[in-house]
Amino acid sequence: MAGQSVSVSPVEASPRPPAAGEAGRRVVDHPAWRDLKVAVEELRAAQVADGSIPPAGADTPNRERLRALVEEVVDGVGRLSPLMPHDANYHRALVEDLRRWAREDFGVPDFLDSLTAFEPARERRDGRQHLALFPMYTQNGNPDRNLEAVVLRLVWPEWLAELERTRYDNPLFLGIAFEDFTAGYDTHSAVLFPETVAVREVPARYTWGGIFCDREAARFRRVVTAACEVTRLELPEDVRGLLTDQQRCLETFVLWDMIHDRTHSHGDLPFDPFMIKQRQPFWMYGLEELRCDLTAFHEAGRLAAEGMRQGRDMRCAVLLERLFRFPVTGERSRNYDGLGGQLLFAYLHRHDALRWTDNRLTIDWDRAAEVTDRLRGEIETLYREGIDRPKLVHWLKAYELVSTYLSPHPASTWAKGPEALDLSLPPRKLVDDVHPDEFPLSLFYEALARKLRAVIESTRGIVPEGARPAEAA
Repeated sequence: MAGQSVSVSPVEASPRPPAAGEAGRRVVDHPAWRDLKVAVEELRAAQVADGSIPPAGADTPNRERLRALVEEVVDGVGRLSPLMPHDANYHRALVEDLRRWAREDFGVPDFLDSLTAFEPARERRDGRQHLALFPMYTQNGNPDRNLEAVVLRLVWPEWLAELERTRYDNPLFLGIAFEDFTAGYDTHSAVLFPETVAVREVPARYTWGGIFCDREAARFRRVVTAACEVTRLELPEDVRGLLTDQQRCLETFVLWDMIHDRTHSHGDLPFDPFMIKQRQPFWMYGLEELRCDLTAFHEAGRLAAEGMRQGRDMRCAVLLERLFRFPVTGERSRNYDGLGGQLLFAYLHRHDALRWTDNRLTIDWDRAAEVTDRLRGEIETLYREGIDRPKLVHWLKAYELVSTYLSPHPASTWAKGPEALDLSLPPRKLVDDVHPDEFPLSLFYEALARKLRAVIESTRGIVPEGARPAEAA
């Protein structure tokens, strides 16, 4: 993109008119939302990591004040509930969970009953609003289980609903966008998952999972624009248009998210792809996330061949997001998404689909598509053959694949081969021998990370314009 600059304003363009509730009103415009939000912010400031509130002290309100705040939240829920009649059962359960928490002197919270009653995927309707209020941590945001309140709207256009009905069945998936939120979402978090909620026991099953495609789209536009300027990557005109259009980009991400999410349970899977309650080396997580993205990339090619614009956009987005944002975002310790991005870059570079020459990045877009599908094939072969392998052998074969393209840390034990590991230990114990940064950044990414650090940090809490009331922004 030599001599050109794709600008993204500090506040992203609004993708659509504000959502209205069943009664024709935005939840965040109601005075009760502002009152509820203020009360939740005061409560969450008093909580400790497990969500409880310790006895009154210098920094902790007395119990009378805390109980009054809970009643303010309850009152807010009651006033807002008529705008969201589809969530009436959840609101009743939420009030009970809040009051029980207060009665039990603000110990470790348990919101299982309200979590079970919250069923936003039961009827997905584009623009429908929900208030989600739970004690929870926010992935890639706040690690503590604080009380959080977020008003969201569903992103479920008819073309996406049709694809889900006929091609990419995913009944639990929610494409969502922010209306407003408390401090835990003023972070890099872009998901709302039931697994993050404080409960007394794990539910028998989860019935929904949400991804904030508006935040994904906004940060993609900002980071990729900056990365193209830094690397002097010249983008095709159509791709430049994607970076300047928030609504188009949002549609790209909600489609990508839906296909990625369903892929976790599709294909030749030698292990639980979500790795729930499993302990595995982080490159296994990295390969699983990359497999899902490369599957989305492949499906996008099929959709593009059928003339679907979102398919063409998604192929570009998968490549640029994975190559630019993933490797240089987050901490280096066990950064499995970063690892997947590094692997994709190295694979494309090794197979001459991209070049870094004269301090300029160039991509052969046709070859990049072909080579990316080739990497997907290698990972799928690893999975298919892994079905017949012991777990440890499968881990070692996966390590062999990654280390073919990425150099391990010089202090790595795993890089020395099986003879360096104590094979008398169960596999999960050998995870302790994995170096926190098993595959360090390359020279290219070390330099890129320094140049993009401020841009990436600027995306903390990013939302499109109009997603939060002016007085709360």
